[in-house]
Order: sequence, then C-alpha cells, then structure tokens
Amino acid sequence: MNNVLLSIDWDYFIPIKREWCGSYLESNKNVQAIWYKRYFKYNNIGIDIANEVKVGKIIDGFWEKINRIFNIRRDAKVYVTDSHKWSYRIAKENDCKYVFNIDAHSDLGYEGLKSLMFEVNCSNWLGKLLGDNIIKNASIIYSPYTYENKEIFNEINKEFHVDYCKLTNIESYNNVYSIHVCRSGMWTPPWLDKYFFDFVGASKRKIVKENCSLRQWKPKDINLSERLDYLYYC
Repeated sequence: MNNVLLSIDWDYFIPIKREWCGSYLESNKNVQAIWYKRYFKYNNIGIDIANEVKVGKIIDGFWEKINRIFNIRRDAKVYVTDSHKWSYRIAKENDCKYVFNIDAHSDLGYEGLKSLMFEVNCSNWLGKLLGDNIIKNASIIYSPYTYENKEIFNEINKEFHVDYCKLTNIESYNNVYSIHVCRSGMWTPPWLDKYFFDFVGASKRKIVKENCSLRQWKPKDINLSERLDYLYYC
C-alpha cells in the first residue's frame, strides 16, 4: 500500500455562518482582523458571535475514531499549520499517493479544471495534487456543517479519481504516513484557538508546527479608533 496523507481541517468541527464561507486572502493579519470585523459588526446589532460559534460535538472521541478506522504508523508526525495549502507540500515530500481530506470544503478548486492552472493555495491544493500526478486518489470526508456538495466539482470528478465518503464507511487503509491538521484561520475564529491546540495535543503524536501561533482575542481591549478600523477593514 502506498503512503497515505490524512489531512484534517479544523473547520470540519465548527458550524460557521454561511456568509463567512467566501474566498479570502490568507495572511497573518487577515486571520485575526477579519474576526474582529465580524465580531464588531454583529455586536452592533446585539449579537455576540463568540457565544454563538463554538466547536461542534462531533469533536468528541474523534482521535479514538480515527485510530480505529485508519492504520497509522507509530512514527507518523502531525504537521500543524494555519493554511491548508501545506498539504500539497507534505504529500509531495512524503511521497504520499493517497489523501483523505476531512474538511468542510473539498479544496479541489472552485473554477473547475481551470483552478489547476493557478498556484497552489488553500482552495485548490487537493486538485493540484491530482492534476500534477503526485497522488492517485483523493477521498473527501465532508463535515456535517458543510455548505458544499460534490456536484459543484463535476468537471474535476470526471477527470480524476475522487471519492466522497463518510468516516463510518471507510475501509481500513494501511500506512498512514503523515497527518496534517490545519487551522484555516480565515474560516475558524480565534476564540476557539485554545480548543484547536488542545485537539492537536490529543493526537498524542510528535508535532511539527509551522507558522501557526495562538491568536490574541481581546475585543474588550480594543479602543473606539481601532474598532472603527476593523469595521471598515476590507
């Protein structure tokens, strides 16, 4: 059996609002600023999104379930990043031929086969792995909170071997060589970062962390000028 990459997006566990599911430019500034903007926008109409958006109960017993379903090498590392695009590099460097993507998004590319002509990013990394002939097969396990469906990607589905499945019907796969857990900070709020790092630690495996630190979340310390800056932040 060829090497397998198990790629897990933190947004799989978080029921965010539909209007937050757009395409965004990932940057160290954006992954925090966009959430202050959302927080103050909703706060102005009396809604505290930090009390509304929480980690879903599907996180309970997740690693135990994963260890039952997949045969994971004892020395498998857990790579932790903010952006999901790093799955492309991790799969390539570890000679992985199969990828299981546990995610609220497919990340196949949202403009059909044209998406594979763009540089690797958080929305097309899985499609690029297929298009560049780095992997043979991609399996997508959608979050129950997803707003997507596989028909959106018919053009790519017809061209490559893409499966859509549930954790409950995955056959046992040998040799999960690497695990990637990404935070996807543009789609997951900073007030849940502590739970994210607790989740990573619960894997009980060697952690390799790249450019993914705990975000500061102190909206009560933001003065009026800063608040206005965030509200009008692009």
